[in-house]
Amino acid sequence: MKKRRITASNEAARAATETRFLDAAERLLVEIGYASITSRRLAEEAGVNLGLVHYYFGSMEELFVQVLERFTERLTVRQLAMYDSPRPYIEKWREAMRYMDDDRPYQKIWWELQAMAWNRPEYRPRLATVLDAWREAMRGAVGNAVARYRVDETGLSTDDWITLIVAFNEGIILERLSGIERGHDDLLAAIDSWLEQREAEARQREDSDAAM
Repeated sequence: MKKRRITASNEAARAATETRFLDAAERLLVEIGYASITSRRLAEEAGVNLGLVHYYFGSMEELFVQVLERFTERLTVRQLAMYDSPRPYIEKWREAMRYMDDDRPYQKIWWELQAMAWNRPEYRPRLATVLDAWREAMRGAVGNAVARYRVDETGLSTDDWITLIVAFNEGIILERLSGIERGHDDLLAAIDSWLEQREAEARQREDSDAAM
């Protein structure tokens, strides 16, 4: 019994230390970026012994990827709840665009680690898994919208639309991180107007079907 209590205590202490490292790395990735973070700076930020960084995570890069995975899990839970709501797709799109404004710390971390993976290909599958989580979070809502708005008649499948949305978001985010926002508001307004038209047409069809 005593041995089990000691083991549980050690596991709790380890989990607490790992969380301190993850929290500190998350802050530093946003504030100064991947390339500027040293193990000493990280340990100071976490308030933990320097030697424990590699003891717990093996490498700084592994720690950074775990930061991204943890952050992604938090946000995709939120996205799934939003996309699973019974509201029309246009309302979900508008909320997703508000999230894109609110989630800039995450976006900074995402692009910092994409840059890291350009030179560390062993981490590319992990980043691809992160992107897949975002794609799957929107799949149901996009699939329903494609059918309801009849945009499948354009020849683009649900997967095509998801790829288009992801590429659109990635481009907007990257330009914003570089301080470029020219044309963004006009494009977002045009997309919103297009979705409004698709929503109005869908409601007209539904009202017509209900009246028959």
